[in-house]
Amino acid sequence: DVLLGGAVVNWESLTRHVFSASSCGLCGKTSIESVFQSFPAVTADARVEASVIASLPEKLRAAQETFAATGGLHASGIFNLEGNLLVLREDVGRHNALDKVLGFALQRNLLPLDRHILLVSGRVSFEIMQKALAAGVPVVAAISAPSSLAVDFAREGGQTLIGFLRGGTMNVYTHPARILNS
Repeated sequence: DVLLGGAVVNWESLTRHVFSASSCGLCGKTSIESVFQSFPAVTADARVEASVIASLPEKLRAAQETFAATGGLHASGIFNLEGNLLVLREDVGRHNALDKVLGFALQRNLLPLDRHILLVSGRVSFEIMQKALAAGVPVVAAISAPSSLAVDFAREGGQTLIGFLRGGTMNVYTHPARILNS
């Protein structure tokens, strides 16, 4: 172990006794509450028109160049509250696609993403919500279904979670006050 002089490390809080992967949000953690100790609930007063949310899947798909050629990739995109695409990344793994867009935001000092929407092309798991919370994302939308744990996590984390966003319809699972109907 190499530490700077005077550094104090709480090794127990850093210990994980299991294999960890990008899709393993609770691995080695004792509870969801331990996640909220590191990342507070989202309190952003972000509001977005339902029509803007409904327009996002088409924008995401239009920007998916590799998916158009292969039909085999997941995508994650970050949009502003007006529905403009900031960044899209594709990958075989949905968690990797998300890591890429969040890495883009981190490298450009855009965090927290408290005035943005995250759209994922697949399902929303707890791990997707955990990463979005760490980035301060108030609105997470998915083309497919969220897991029940993702819904519970979003509720506790103050995040608006939208699933089955397709064909102009959507299911809003948590914190619906952020979605405006004009």
